[in-house]
Amino acid sequence: MKLDPDGLPFIALALAPSAVAVANRRPGLAAALGILPVAMAAFFRDPERQPDLGVAVSEDVVLSPADGKVMYVGPADPRATPPGEWQQIVIFLSVSDVHINRSPYAGMVTSVTYRPGKFLAAFTEASGAENERSEITVVRDLDGGGQRTVVFRQIVGMLARRVVTRVEPGDVIASGERIGLMKFGSRMDVFLPLDAAVAVAEKDRVVAGETVLATWPESDPS
Repeated sequence: MKLDPDGLPFIALALAPSAVAVANRRPGLAAALGILPVAMAAFFRDPERQPDLGVAVSEDVVLSPADGKVMYVGPADPRATPPGEWQQIVIFLSVSDVHINRSPYAGMVTSVTYRPGKFLAAFTEASGAENERSEITVVRDLDGGGQRTVVFRQIVGMLARRVVTRVEPGDVIASGERIGLMKFGSRMDVFLPLDAAVAVAEKDRVVAGETVLATWPESDPS
């Protein structure tokens, strides 16, 4: 199982109590405590992903940037929307979900903005406006001229106290490419142009780099 490098210190720390139990010849206790590093390793797992519906990463679709459950689909929350008019998809990640984040859209990263904030539970409505987050804007030049923009946010929760963002302005990224992670339960918001055709509904389970969140009529993979 591939693990994200940021998880190695946490796994080592979780392994320490079991190691102490082994040193003190307490095999039963060591075995019980061994669950901790296994659980930590599971949290930082980094599986390979392939887009569903036969979609090539070069096609003009929006993929899910995170594993989790869709909490909201609709007009963007006016308290925390980027400038302009947007549709918004909110994805909640539980501690059991893969927390590696992927780009929902192919294009150039034009901005990465970090904003400190609160640590409200990620499933609450207020967390999208008040919690600590990193916002990433991706712009894609269209073959026929013009551009499309997709904005997505890594938002921490009550347990997640840090986002890791591994892209910066000027990077050209592919749909489904790894861009970072969020540590221990969190939320991902995706802001789409109004002409995007949303392909998911509230309560749907989505998979990072695989589930199609939205298409445009001329590039509908179905």
